[in-house]
Order: sequence, then C-alpha cells, then structure tokens
Amino acid sequence: MAQYQSNPAGPASAIQTPEQLPQPLHGGLQDYSFPRGRLRQSMQNPSRLPLLLVACGSFSPITYLHLRMFEMAADYAKYNTEYEVVGGYLSPVSDAYRKAGLASADHRVAMTRIATEQSSQWLDVDPWEAVQKEYQPTAVVLDHFEHEINVVQRGIASGNGERKPVRIVLLAGADLIQTMSTPGVWSQEDLNHILGKYGVFIVERTGTDIDDALAALTNWRQNIWVIQQLIQNDVSSTKVRLFLKREMSVRYLIPAPVIKYIEEHGLYEDDGASSSIHEKDKESKGKAPAGSSDSG
Repeated sequence: MAQYQSNPAGPASAIQTPEQLPQPLHGGLQDYSFPRGRLRQSMQNPSRLPLLLVACGSFSPITYLHLRMFEMAADYAKYNTEYEVVGGYLSPVSDAYRKAGLASADHRVAMTRIATEQSSQWLDVDPWEAVQKEYQPTAVVLDHFEHEINVVQRGIASGNGERKPVRIVLLAGADLIQTMSTPGVWSQEDLNHILGKYGVFIVERTGTDIDDALAALTNWRQNIWVIQQLIQNDVSSTKVRLFLKREMSVRYLIPAPVIKYIEEHGLYEDDGASSSIHEKDKESKGKAPAGSSDSG
C-alpha cells in the first residue's frame, strides 16, 4: 500500500476525545481558509510530477470505499504513471445540490473530517464547496483547487531548489464516466474543462461497463486513467442509508466514529432531509429532534 509523509498531524491511529473530534460546520465563506495541514510541501522524488487527487460527492455518509479509492489511486499513480501524489481532498457538495434526502452540509463535512482524521495521515477535507450558497459545478471546484495550490501556494517545492506546478485530477467511480459519455448529461464545455484541463482517475465498480463509456470519450482518453479494483468493494452510501433506515448494522462498512456521529445526531432515520446542526440544537430545546436522511 502506498505510504506518504504528511505534515505533522500525529499518528492516524491516535485516539481522540469527543472534544478533539471535528466540529460541525458553522459559518460560511467568511470563516473559510484552505486546509493545508496535510498537504505535502515538498516532493520526495524530484524526477516525478506532483499530483493532487480531488473527490467531489455527497459523502452521505462517507464509506470505507470512498477512502479506499484514494489509496488505490495513489498505488496506481506510483506504479503506473510518472506522478507522485502529494495530497488528497474530499469536497462535499453544498446543500444547494438538493439531491433527494441529502443530509445537511454541516453533518457531511463533520463526518468526512472524522473519517479522515481518524484513519489517514494524508487525506483532508475542503469545505469550500460545502459552504457555497449556490451549487458549484465540478469544473469550478477543480478551478478552486488549481487556484489554491498553483496560484496562492505557487505549486510545490521539487526538492532541488525549484517549484513545480501540481497537476489537479478528479477522482471518481466508474459511474461518473458513464454519465459523462451519456449525451445531454454534461455540457461539452464542462467535459473539455474537466477532462481536457485536469483529467480523471476512475475506479472500476462492479456491474459497470466502462469500455463503452470510454469509447464515447476518445477525445480525452489520454487524460482518463482507469484503476482496476483488485479486491472488489461495492459498498455505497445509498446502501448504507438503507441499512440504517432498516436499523441494520453498518459496522465495518463505514468508520466506527462516523457511526457514532450518525447515532448521536439521529441521521438517516427516515426519508426526509436532515436538519442542520443549528436546527437540531434549537429543536432539542423545545421538541423532539427531526430525523434525517441523505443520498449519495
């Protein structure tokens, strides 16, 4: 498995008290700052090209497959490309996405933070997309990372006294490529922007015919990397929510601290969208808290 030197953040296995766990997302862009604590500041091998993995999605809730995708992509980059992974970010979608049953952004950001801080030394969560009042297309989110990494930070130290621009790539499941190859789902402009300027690492999923999808995207094939799952895992947030709604166990499907968070906040107990942290705090003072559910 790929190993990374992170900026000092303590061992991933360290036990955290409730006070140390990620706090719910309060405020908005006025309180936002780009998280750089786990982003590598210099390369280990100056002869390689720096690569940043970005996964956009609902993460409602985050699963072990979401986390495994980063490890699979890092291994693939190490052994099959000229790139060196210098960081990985999860970018939860904002409430403006309005997907059926979508849990509030504050809950989803908190759960992804808990999952990454408890299980990884190099993955991080960027709440920029989550705090937006308007839905942000994937292309815009990737532009945000390009700006923060290559404009504000001026790339990464290569180890030989120079700085290199970091290549930003989207990390996603095979279902994304299927939607990209379906006429009318994505605009040509967005496809050119995402696949032409950035590129995508695709993790194969059970039951997905990726060859037909790739055949429709030949113009950008050089910027599409397909990663085979050597150990098949088809867990999804949708299945996890269904299990939770039916009061079935989801242990070993999602991180244990995330399960605890879900139980404490009463998430995914019905088909309605979850209340925000602020709303649940108010409701708990005067009436029973509303249940919640989400998608993605």
